[in-house]
Amino acid sequence: MLTRRILLASALPAVLAARAFATPSESFQSFLTDLRAEARRAGIDPATLDRAFAGVVPNQKVLERDRHQPEFTMTWSHYRDLVITDKRIVNGREAVAANRALFQRVEQRYGVSTGVVAGIWGLESSFGTGMGDFRVVEALATLAWEGRRATFFRTELMAALKILDHGDVAPGAMLGSYAGAMGQPQFMPTSYLRYAVDFDGHGRRDIWTSKPDVLGSIANYLAQSGWRGGQSWGQAVIVPAGLQVEGRDAKRPLSEWTRAGVRPLEGRWIGSGDTLAGLVAPDGPGGETFAVFGNFAAIRRYNPSDYYALAVGLIGDQVTG
Repeated sequence: MLTRRILLASALPAVLAARAFATPSESFQSFLTDLRAEARRAGIDPATLDRAFAGVVPNQKVLERDRHQPEFTMTWSHYRDLVITDKRIVNGREAVAANRALFQRVEQRYGVSTGVVAGIWGLESSFGTGMGDFRVVEALATLAWEGRRATFFRTELMAALKILDHGDVAPGAMLGSYAGAMGQPQFMPTSYLRYAVDFDGHGRRDIWTSKPDVLGSIANYLAQSGWRGGQSWGQAVIVPAGLQVEGRDAKRPLSEWTRAGVRPLEGRWIGSGDTLAGLVAPDGPGGETFAVFGNFAAIRRYNPSDYYALAVGLIGDQVTG
C-alpha cells in the first residue's frame, strides 16, 4: 500500500510566514550571494546568474505546498480512479492519433513503446496541458534556502543554472512544479541534464513546448533505465485462492505461475513461458493483481511507485489499444 506522508495544514498564513521567514540563520540575499559564488566557480556566466535571479524572492506558496498538506493513505483503487479517468483516456487517444508519426519515430529511435511514453506524458502533464507555473529557479532557491532538504534542492538549483547557461530555455520560460519538476515530462533539473534530448534537432532540449523533445526525452529516460524493446510492462491476472503474492521482486517464469493456477484476466499471456514475472496485488488479497515483467522496473525508475508504474502501463494500453 502506497502511503503519502504529508503535513497537516494548521497554521494561518501569517503564522506560516513568521515560521518561514523569522530570523533565518542567513538572509535570503546572502544565501543567493553564496550561491552565485559557487555557480561562478562551476563556470556559469555571471550574465546567466543575473538573468536567473532577477526578481527572485522566497516564494511562500512553495513553502506552503512543501510543508502544509493533509496526511492521508491512498489505496490503489482510489488512486486508479483518480488518475485513470475516461477523460484522460479519450485525451490520450486523441494525442496519440495526432502525433502518431512522431511516436513511431521515437519508438524506432529508442525502442520504447508508444503506450508507455504516452502513459507517462499523460500522468505527468495531461499530455502537455498542465506542467505547473512556478518559476523553477525561484522555487528551488526557496527550498534550498529553507533548509529542510537544502542539500538536495541546492544540487537541483545548480543543475537548473547549468541548463540556463547552456541556453536551452530562458529563465522566464523555465516553469514547473513547486518542487522544481520541469516541463511536460516533469524532469528535475539533474534528470534533465542526464536524459533530455534535442529530438527535433533545433539546437535546444525543449521539454516545455517541443513535442519531439518531450516524447524523445521520456523515451530516452526509459531506454537508459533498462527498458527492453518488444516487451510489455505486465498484465492483469487472476490468482487462485490461497496463493501467496510476494511482490514484484519474487520473479518466476510464466510457466511456473501457470502451473500454480495463475492466468491472465483477459486473453493469453503476453510473454513466453520462460518470461520472468512477479505478482503485484496493490490492494492486497482479493483486489486486482498484476503480473509484472522487467519493463515494470524501468517505469519505476522514472517514479519509484507501484501505483504510478501500474497506472502508466494501464493508461498506455488503453490509449494505444
